[in-house]
Amino acid sequence: MTTSPTLHGAKSAPPVVSGKDAGKIARAAFVGTALEWYDYYLFGTAAALVFNRLFFTELNPTAALLASFATFGVGFAARPIGAVVFGYIGDRYGRRPALLTTIVMIGIATALIGALPDFASIGLAAPILLAVLRLVQGLAVGGEWGGAVTMAVEHAPAEKRGRYAAMVQIGSPVATLLASGAFTLVLLLPSEAFDAWGWRIPFLLAIPMLLVALWIRLKVEESPIFKDLLAQEETVKVPALEVFRHAGGRLVVAVLAALLGVGGFYMITTFVVSYGANTLGVERSVMVNATLVAAVAQIIVTILMGRLAEKVGPGKVTMWGGIATAVLAFPLFAMIDTKSPLMITLAITIGIMLIAVAYAVNGALLTELFPPKLRYSGVALGYNIAGATSGFMPMVATAMLGVSGNASWGAALILAIIALLTAVGGFLGGRMRVRDKQLVADA
Repeated sequence: MTTSPTLHGAKSAPPVVSGKDAGKIARAAFVGTALEWYDYYLFGTAAALVFNRLFFTELNPTAALLASFATFGVGFAARPIGAVVFGYIGDRYGRRPALLTTIVMIGIATALIGALPDFASIGLAAPILLAVLRLVQGLAVGGEWGGAVTMAVEHAPAEKRGRYAAMVQIGSPVATLLASGAFTLVLLLPSEAFDAWGWRIPFLLAIPMLLVALWIRLKVEESPIFKDLLAQEETVKVPALEVFRHAGGRLVVAVLAALLGVGGFYMITTFVVSYGANTLGVERSVMVNATLVAAVAQIIVTILMGRLAEKVGPGKVTMWGGIATAVLAFPLFAMIDTKSPLMITLAITIGIMLIAVAYAVNGALLTELFPPKLRYSGVALGYNIAGATSGFMPMVATAMLGVSGNASWGAALILAIIALLTAVGGFLGGRMRVRDKQLVADA
């Protein structure tokens, strides 16, 4: 493939990538993403176990839980806005400054949640401030993931993009381990101590974790492909607008492909934890511990699927992951309904492994749907519109429990539909891949 002409008619040298640099960049992206998701997942667990009781105490139990999940969903609604804002920065001024900003925002917002007085202390201001801080989290995450996978992919040799994009995705299960592990430890405290101050500890830990992640990311070099865009003066003024104008079809495919990795994950974790603890009466520790086991399995599946994507393409991996999840959605919830700790752990683990098949290759698939000049914005918008659409699924599934008499078939149906839509996205996305300018691998 030929390179683009410069303003003077000469041809520029192709961007140079290095396997050594690719590994370093992917690891830095992983660390930052792990922190981002740790902060984000803490809220999901707390929404199911804490916020409904401490921040919405004047409501009846069901209404309080719905309000808690609505606050949880606010973060998802904010993510497309974050995608536009940080997509603009990332596609106009560089992937690096956008990623540094997002990580600071979410770390500070999470720590402030840990210091927030509850309803008994400051009344209505407590849930309002909680929603505002969740909004900040959502804005930051809206710009984080798209930039992280874009950096990892654009630093990697073309034939190894699957594994480096998957490395960023490992940040999700690692964050689950950290968040669930932190809550598992504080749940060992007496109930009074947990409600008074124990639940705050995982949130306050965001500050030291932020400092470590920020130190690592400050060492990250800008993407060689973005540097080439600057050299050729090929950046666009309003990248999000250009995505909607000229890549709308690709954006729809990106949204479909990402639905299961976002919405399905929260159905199997946030909703199931709440459903098991509040509806089935299963011990909270059983539900949280099950997510820990599932996270370990997710890491293994993510690594394997990243390599598989390099051989058969991320589109096929996404398609088959979606189909398998749809087929097993109802059996998984039937296993959870047994109330057996073993069956619940097995169901959550299998469910997360199935979702991880598609999620592992989201980065590789979505980055190849958009040309470099629109990539940060396109990837961030696709992933976060999917998040905004499916992030309210735990709330919808909880509402459906009232319709179904606390039966789980409604939640299983939601999961199956999300999975089938993602299968369609994988099928179409595999046929719409964009080839970047020829890269020169520097061993």
